[in-house]
Amino acid sequence: MVGIIIGVVAAVAVIALIIWMVARQYTKVGPNQVLVISGGRARTITLADGTTKKIGYRVAIGGGTFVKPLVEQAEVLPLDIFSADFEISDVISVNGINSVVRGTAQVKLDGTEPNVYLAAEQFLGKSSSEILDVALKAVEGAVRTIIGTMKLEAINRSRKEFAATVNTEIEPVFGGMGLRLMSFNLNEIQDRQGYLEALGKPKIVEARRDAEVAEAEAARDALIKSAEAQKEGDVAKLLAEAEVAEAAKAFEIKKSTYQAEINVTKAKADHSYELERHKQNQVVKDEEFKVKLLEKTMGIELEEKETLRRQKELDATVKLAADAEEYRLTAEARGRAEAMRLEGTANAEVEKLRGEAEAHAMQKKAESWSNYNQAAIAEMLIDKLPELASSISEPLSKVDKIIMVDGGSGAGGASRLTGQVASVMAQLPEVVEGLTGFDLKQLLGTLQKRKDDSGSEDGTD
Repeated sequence: MVGIIIGVVAAVAVIALIIWMVARQYTKVGPNQVLVISGGRARTITLADGTTKKIGYRVAIGGGTFVKPLVEQAEVLPLDIFSADFEISDVISVNGINSVVRGTAQVKLDGTEPNVYLAAEQFLGKSSSEILDVALKAVEGAVRTIIGTMKLEAINRSRKEFAATVNTEIEPVFGGMGLRLMSFNLNEIQDRQGYLEALGKPKIVEARRDAEVAEAEAARDALIKSAEAQKEGDVAKLLAEAEVAEAAKAFEIKKSTYQAEINVTKAKADHSYELERHKQNQVVKDEEFKVKLLEKTMGIELEEKETLRRQKELDATVKLAADAEEYRLTAEARGRAEAMRLEGTANAEVEKLRGEAEAHAMQKKAESWSNYNQAAIAEMLIDKLPELASSISEPLSKVDKIIMVDGGSGAGGASRLTGQVASVMAQLPEVVEGLTGFDLKQLLGTLQKRKDDSGSEDGTD
């Protein structure tokens, strides 16, 4: 089992190693680079001029490819632009002027496939500075060749055409090396003898003369034009003032007309405004009346609602309390009525018993009265006479002062008072007779007779 595991691990390690080696052999380059793979089988290519050639390498422009291990090798060729300033001295023109030329050139390897093969053959393994050095030497040769066929002043005057001529001259040379001239600029041309400067002096003098003449002519023309302009300005000013005066007159006329129209319109507008203001005031008053009416109506409704609310509140508070109080009073009244009823029943029972007792007593009293004779009744009445006399005289005892007025009859006040009392007492028998039916005088006379009879009998004996 352990041997199987070791074998599996070894197989996996070998496979991983193979994958790593294969991945390591896949080489990639950027878009500004060319991958040149050499060592493979020979192949036939077609160059830019149409000729064919057998080579033992292949290229990959801006990409990647698999490099066979132990058979092929890969190198990188740059496609960057190389820019450099150059100075070419001792350049002799067709008219024998020795000069120094300075400029700038931009060079790069041509990225098309046929030219890449040529550039690989020429510059593979070389550094950027070495490639640029080769290109600048080719540019210098072309510049020298072209300046040798041209006058120095023509070159200085037509630098753009000179640069185009250099590009045309260098193109076949660069094409054979797989290079391309991206741009060429002629910055400066100097000659040691001052030829160009001498050529410029007449031009400078002529230019100065022409400038002075042009300046004088310009000053003259300026004066003429200034005078003409001033004249035209004065005329124009007068015409303008006349036109202004005419325009002012027309303006005043129109202004007066407009003002009159404005006044009329304003008067109409004021009248309309006043009329409209009165109408609006009336509308406002109507609206205010409506608002006040609405406010009053709403106030009445609000008051009714408030009264209803208060009534409900009263019903919720006072009426309920009154109902509760009424219920309490009713209950109390019922209780009191029941108590009174019970008390009345008890009282009635008591009264009944009392009445029965009084009736029984009255019956007994009646029975006893029936047994009384007239002498007993008279005795009772006589016993009550002092009490009656006391009751009659009692009001006189409560009088603080009595003023007696003598009527001229000769009787005194005190005798009259006693006489009055005696007179009242003398009326008692009639009163008693009227109330009881007993003749008190007769009874008294009878009693007195019996007494006298009784006394006489006692004397006889």
